[in-house]
Amino acid sequence: MSSESRQVSVRQLKVKKCNTKCRLIVFATLAICLVAVAVFADRLCPYDPYAQDLSLSYQAPSAAHIMGTDAYGRDMFSRVIVGARASILSTLALVCIITLVGTAVGTISGFIGGKVDAIVMRVSDFFLAFPGLVFALAVAALLGGGVLNAIIALAVISWPKYARVARSQTLSVKVSSFVQAAVLAGDNPPQIIFRHILPNIFGPILVTAMLDIGTMTMELAGLSFLGLGAQPPIAEWGSMMSSGRSMLQTYPWVVLSPGIAIFISVVIFNLLGDTVRDYLDPK
Repeated sequence: MSSESRQVSVRQLKVKKCNTKCRLIVFATLAICLVAVAVFADRLCPYDPYAQDLSLSYQAPSAAHIMGTDAYGRDMFSRVIVGARASILSTLALVCIITLVGTAVGTISGFIGGKVDAIVMRVSDFFLAFPGLVFALAVAALLGGGVLNAIIALAVISWPKYARVARSQTLSVKVSSFVQAAVLAGDNPPQIIFRHILPNIFGPILVTAMLDIGTMTMELAGLSFLGLGAQPPIAEWGSMMSSGRSMLQTYPWVVLSPGIAIFISVVIFNLLGDTVRDYLDPK
């Protein structure tokens, strides 16, 4: 390769890296805005999301109520904003739980190996053998309704994916020369795991978690839609769609408002996950 071609290739890589960084900033900003809306929802609502006024029931979107009102005259825009707290914050809590549990289990399993690794992998195979949402429905039905029980149900069936990723990355890192040097230097297993293995497997785990936020958002909304997640009168996007599904043809804004909120949130987090993967890819 000539020097000019090499310079052009390096310049193209720099431009691509710069574009990826710009996209990362944009999507990260949008994701932070969604989280901020969820955290400060009470202060952002133009109306009380739980105040009922039957004289205002099923009003179409207007200047006063930009997303209309529901069967009880509650402002849909305010309920969508408050619903972000139950939907987005619950999803982030769920992803944090399964990431921490799955990474810990997979890392320890891959590092120790032997019978421990075999037992852990067979347990994960057991959970992966069932259709995820169907298994979550069964667990949620046993635990009863509620956001917390929905999070537990999805956590029970979602951690094996992270355990698999962490295990595979640990197996490849622990045979590296720097890990062997750490062993010869007298580092104990916890030091090796926290100093050498976890920092080197953080990238794939982070990308998996970012891409999983959108999926977990839809699955939590699905459980709530089926009556196994958030319970009325709590404003949550899935339960809001469920309560208004019979009015889809006559008062579509009751269903479309939370549906659009789910769509926007999933798209933003999926694009953020894709961008993080591109940014962390050394190639």
